[in-house]
Amino acid sequence: MNIAITGANGQLGQLVIQALRQQVPDAELIALVRDPQKAKHLQDFGVTVRHFDYDQIESLVPALQGVDKLLLISANEIGRRVPQHRAVIDAAKAAGVPYLAYTSLYNAEQSLLSLAAEHRETEKLIKDSGLKYSLLRNNWYSENYLANIQQVADQGVLYGAAQDAKISSASRRDYAEAAAKVLATEGHQHDVYELAGTQAFSLAELAGYIGEAATKQVIYQDLSPNDYHQALIDAGLPAGLVDVIVDADVQATHGAMYSNATDLAQLLGHDSTPIQNQVHALLQS
Repeated sequence: MNIAITGANGQLGQLVIQALRQQVPDAELIALVRDPQKAKHLQDFGVTVRHFDYDQIESLVPALQGVDKLLLISANEIGRRVPQHRAVIDAAKAAGVPYLAYTSLYNAEQSLLSLAAEHRETEKLIKDSGLKYSLLRNNWYSENYLANIQQVADQGVLYGAAQDAKISSASRRDYAEAAAKVLATEGHQHDVYELAGTQAFSLAELAGYIGEAATKQVIYQDLSPNDYHQALIDAGLPAGLVDVIVDADVQATHGAMYSNATDLAQLLGHDSTPIQNQVHALLQS
């Protein structure tokens, strides 16, 4: 069985490859990357590396030759995802790829998140393509809240605009292992998985977890969306990223980040990784 992964040099893609190597060691794994020079480490593990650039249409069909299953990891260029995804789906059809799995967004059909529209359009393209498919609708990554955890611990303040909303995020590794499980086993055709963390938390609770791990008081400071937006801009984050971060918090107050779905735990065979475990690992390493 030949399994190909787009964006294989990315954080999620590399974790999917790691999980597949464990779950289906006999499979031929194909890393589809923009720059093969940056994927030489994957070749050391016996992974086949192929040039695959969404914006170089001529690179797509040849790279998908002989592929039995394709994981389309959503592109990272917000605003350009739909044409890039369309190019991959069209290439998969042309290359005769029989099955495609796509990393979508939790509750994509109803989600109010600004990111949801591109995922909805991509899901429609996949359903209309005639390909067999699975939709892996990932909720927020816990890592999105942990990127500046040391700074939060040092300052003693976690800022946000999510009020007391509950967030059912999961670790990137959890989502990767679930994707690998779907790719490694049969019986997932046309299934839609709503993937979310087992244990929900508020940002105030997250501040408490950080304080426990740092052995000091850390509080959550809730800001207005405008003030939070300005604070992130002042911190030097790109405007586009700031818009996504603030929108996520705002929509969380309307329930967009909370889920009681058990699909992720069922695929994993166990509960997802609690965010407090990640907090302790990061601050006590």
